[in-house]
Amino acid sequence: MRLALFGYGKMGKEIEKIALLRHHEIALKIDIHNRSGVVQSDLQKCDAAIEFSTPQSAVENINKCFEAGIPVVVGTTGWYDKAEEIKVRCKEKNGCLFYSSNFSIGVNIFSKLNEHLAKIMNNHKEYNVSIEEIHHIHKLDAPSGTAITLANGIINNLERKSKWHTVTEQKKRGNGETVNVSDADLLITSKREGEVPGTHIVKYHSAIDDIEIKHTAHNRQGFAMGAVLAAEFVKGKKGIYGMNDLMGV
Repeated sequence: MRLALFGYGKMGKEIEKIALLRHHEIALKIDIHNRSGVVQSDLQKCDAAIEFSTPQSAVENINKCFEAGIPVVVGTTGWYDKAEEIKVRCKEKNGCLFYSSNFSIGVNIFSKLNEHLAKIMNNHKEYNVSIEEIHHIHKLDAPSGTAITLANGIINNLERKSKWHTVTEQKKRGNGETVNVSDADLLITSKREGEVPGTHIVKYHSAIDDIEIKHTAHNRQGFAMGAVLAAEFVKGKKGIYGMNDLMGV
């Protein structure tokens, strides 16, 4: 396959390594330095695009792929307020969009465990649930897209939670600021530390004990592999897809 990469930072370079190992060609590398010079005919020479840029650039990049008629795999988060608009655009252009808050196979297995545990906890109201996510200091959005996906997985399956509420660790600890959370709120605490690839913890707490499930990424390889597998999956397809489609669940 001939692939276009939107975003050529650490994640883009990791995707390139995996793609080359799987005998694909990186036909375009698009970042802040050359994005204005990329034209539709350049993209039309590619079989698919993989988008890992910034929340500010993602929507424009996705639309460029729709205009060029090539499938686009999107790993950037922080643009989901435009998701419905993008889905409409995809259908209008008979395009192909594959997007996920996290392309790691392990994280998506973890997400299914999270949903199942939430269902079980409907019968155990003595437990309160919270989420903690830890990422590197360069991550622009908080909470992470994965944390939001986990939160929605809980809210959709645990009757006593109706919405999520986010707070950064800095706000939680600093300046004596009070975090106001109702019983119906699911609290997400976001931390940004060093070069952490990504850690997500779902914790159920009671006066008697704690139950905790946790996913820790050791590096970016799992995310990169998932993105390349998604690009292989969408070749020649139309429509809107996600990790459930790739994993067959």
